[in-house]
Amino acid sequence: MPIYNKLVRDQIIEIIDNTGKKSNSMILSSEDHLDFIKEKLFEEVEEYKATTNKVDAIEELADILELIHAALQCENSNFEELDQVRIIKKEKKGGFNKGIFLIDVVD
Repeated sequence: MPIYNKLVRDQIIEIIDNTGKKSNSMILSSEDHLDFIKEKLFEEVEEYKATTNKVDAIEELADILELIHAALQCENSNFEELDQVRIIKKEKKGGFNKGIFLIDVVD
């Protein structure tokens, strides 16, 4: 019997039940939910890092985006607020589009 002990998508338990298998799960507290979202983000970023093609990359980025939406809800925020902060930071410091790699800064 595999033991997962991890945050899963909202319909996974129903999907497991529909296969005739049984599972054990629980609903996390708000604090634990956010902690496990943060943990799951690391997992998904590692999976994205390991991708070797566009289809898999987009799939993993979609998982990361879904976790960002869930984290925003836990933070009592929304994607619009997040995007406003992103835009302000981009205006002040730029984005990551040019591929600039800082090696060092000489005093």
